[in-house]
Amino acid sequence: MKLEGKKALVTGASRGIGRAVTERFLAEGADVWGISTKEPGGLAEWTARYDGKLHWQAVDLGDLDTVEKRIEETAQAADGFDILVNNAGITKDSLSFRMSLADFQSVLDINLTAAFLVARTVGRGMIRCRAGSIINMASIVGIHGNGGQANYAASKAGLIAVTKTLAKETAGRGVRVNAIAPGYISSDMTKAMPEAAKTAMLEMIPLKRAGEPEDVAEAALFLASDSSSYITGQVLSVDGGMFM
Repeated sequence: MKLEGKKALVTGASRGIGRAVTERFLAEGADVWGISTKEPGGLAEWTARYDGKLHWQAVDLGDLDTVEKRIEETAQAADGFDILVNNAGITKDSLSFRMSLADFQSVLDINLTAAFLVARTVGRGMIRCRAGSIINMASIVGIHGNGGQANYAASKAGLIAVTKTLAKETAGRGVRVNAIAPGYISSDMTKAMPEAAKTAMLEMIPLKRAGEPEDVAEAALFLASDSSSYITGQVLSVDGGMFM
């Protein structure tokens, strides 16, 4: 299995893309520490299914004063991580001229600042071991923008910039840092979209379907594994050809 003997930390792991990544990593032999604000439903059964290889930690990534301490405690309990997937994120959409400063800032706090703090904390251990893979979950919105999502787009564009900077800073120590930019992926967020908006989105996708969380999980597996050992500082779009 591709990740046998590896230890991974996945934030926002309770549902959607985060849960799919967690499942895929577990299936490939990794020990996974999942983080979310609330414990996911069916955790006991989920843990039992993987014979103790799934571990869970409730962490509020919006509490920036405690994030590094909580992540450091988790890293110490795991004796360090080989893989980090920074997946946790929120949206608070509104047209820019109506968006409150609080909504703008809260999205940046979780999607960008918390992700930076987690990467910095976990990355220190990787640097000491001179090995590791950090994967930041960005978005095509961070590359191309999107109406009503100035805060989300800014956070994901910032995360791409952080990815490239960290990649340059850590490559000499054997640590790789890449980003994934998902497009229109079936999720709780997209299910709430009006049907007309969904139809318009699908018409923009050459593959003529929405992506699934598992599509993104496969990209994460590639970047986490030794199959991508000569890849760092890149943004891998998983968007069905939406933006070529």
